[in-house]
Amino acid sequence: MTAERKKGKLRGEEYDLHSQLKELIPEQQERLKKLKSEYGKVQLGNITVDMVLGGMRGMTGLLWETSLLDPDEGIRFRGMSIPECQKVLPAAKPGGEPLPEGLLWLLLTGKVPTKEQVGALSKELRDRASVPDYVFKAIDALPVTAHPMTQFATGVMALQVQSEFQKAYEKGIHKSKYWEPTYEDSLSLIARVPIVASYIYRRIYKDGKVIPMNDSLDYGGNFSHMLGFDSPEMQELMRLYVTIHSDHEGGNVSAHAGHLVASALSDPYLSFAAALNGLAGPLHGLANQEVLLWIKSVVEECGENITTEQLKDYVWKTLNSGKVVPGFGHGVLRKTDPRYTCQREFALKHLPDDPLFQLVSKLYEVVPPVKNPWPNVDAHSGVLLNYYGLTEARYYTVLFGVSRSIGICSQLIWDRALGLPLERPKSVTMELLENHCKKVPLN
Repeated sequence: MTAERKKGKLRGEEYDLHSQLKELIPEQQERLKKLKSEYGKVQLGNITVDMVLGGMRGMTGLLWETSLLDPDEGIRFRGMSIPECQKVLPAAKPGGEPLPEGLLWLLLTGKVPTKEQVGALSKELRDRASVPDYVFKAIDALPVTAHPMTQFATGVMALQVQSEFQKAYEKGIHKSKYWEPTYEDSLSLIARVPIVASYIYRRIYKDGKVIPMNDSLDYGGNFSHMLGFDSPEMQELMRLYVTIHSDHEGGNVSAHAGHLVASALSDPYLSFAAALNGLAGPLHGLANQEVLLWIKSVVEECGENITTEQLKDYVWKTLNSGKVVPGFGHGVLRKTDPRYTCQREFALKHLPDDPLFQLVSKLYEVVPPVKNPWPNVDAHSGVLLNYYGLTEARYYTVLFGVSRSIGICSQLIWDRALGLPLERPKSVTMELLENHCKKVPLN
């Protein structure tokens, strides 16, 4: 038993997340076993050639317990919408934004935690937040001009040296116990990534002047502090940001990449590094960087007091040049992203007169009714961060990565607890598809 586990026992099992999971896991294992034995042959739908050629879009093929994305309702974390989470999850102050630790507890257990449980988890994460020097040296071996996501993935890979899962597997551990070292790795990874991420920010943009963790702050507040932002509003924004970016069911690139690599029994560090490399693509997490850069290009060309008509012209200019308006459209959602909406509410509360926020609001009105014109989470986050002084858009995807550790690692613990198998879908050639379709009568 680790020192952290012993601490949990002393605090009382009701406040210890590991103990809660130990109770829940046998029930869910039986539930999965029953589902497989009684309903394993039930069909979930038909696969079309469009789905095969379209990147498996819309194909139901993954088990992901922690969250579910509805095209019309948006994301639900263990059945709860973002407004519901904002209402019931413990906050740092009355009426404030939810603490990310509370969401981590919810994703892992399916239960809303008490303030005391969140406090205990927050302390456990601080206790685990120790990063060896060789991690920083691995990052420092890269040029300071390397993209922040390249530096972040490098740091996570260096953390892998301490993997408890890898050590346990090499010693020989029964598969029914895989979830326990996975839990240890996952909570340690979640605890450490804000330190790695803030080190990269300070290295690139602040002459390497590192800010140590504050033992009196929660996860989101500490991340903001280590980046160098101590205003209460920025800390609240970081709590909201980490919470809403944490999970978005399993089919998105970063979540799926992490799940796929983990299915080979790669440890959480290796799996999360794979997820980060997917997140770094411009069609996924890098989009939050592109949104602010695009908005700033609008201001440069047209000024801050741009009219609705001028903005409409600029949007069409972008679209007609063969580019997209970053921050609009989503692979699943067919309405405004609830993550956009809650950020808009934050802006209306704290920065209603900010010119870039007002431009984002106008943009919502003028984006033409082309295919999938709804704003997603990336359409708003950059403007909020920019307002509070985090103006370096190139770094934004690292923030997304820190957040995503909570969702990906939560599901990975359950992947191991439920004994989910190696992922291995069948691929086909165009010739096979052509030959098959010639035999099928067209309606």
